[in-house]
Amino acid sequence: MTDDIVIRNRARQIEWYGEPLHDRFRRLLDRLRLPQSALAEVLGLSAPMLSQLMSGQRAKISNPAVVSRLMAVESMVAEPGFAALSADEVRERLDQVRSQNTTPSYLSVPTAQRFSPAARSADPVAGIQALLRGLASAAEIEDAARLIEAHHPDLATMLRVYGNGRTADARAHFARVMEDS
Repeated sequence: MTDDIVIRNRARQIEWYGEPLHDRFRRLLDRLRLPQSALAEVLGLSAPMLSQLMSGQRAKISNPAVVSRLMAVESMVAEPGFAALSADEVRERLDQVRSQNTTPSYLSVPTAQRFSPAARSADPVAGIQALLRGLASAAEIEDAARLIEAHHPDLATMLRVYGNGRTADARAHFARVMEDS
């Protein structure tokens, strides 16, 4: 594979996922102290596919269920109490993620119901991120934020944080906004 293809694929990953997948996966591998094959199993990927995504040989995670599991694992390791979990508790939580439905719940719920009180209480940050990322690429979200920034800076920030940012940053933003309201 040529360097040009890897460079192009990594640029696409930044556009689609906010950063190269290598960085996202590496953070999880380090934080969970797992080998690539174990993380691949949790996410529902083959170990070679995870390796290809990390190296830039492939650009996109084509299965939305895998993206959903990735977001769930990222959310888990970003929780304030994560460091205090025992190895057995982490394994149990990863088993729960691994067994998640193959179709992310937000895709099986009609749009009008996605932000019902029940859906919001389940995981509002993941729901907002999934909705934004399902509607537009990272570049499109950034373009929209730039267009409205002068007159609506808070909305521009929201688009950037939830559409292109890390889940931990979105959760922190959500907590601040909820405290202020």
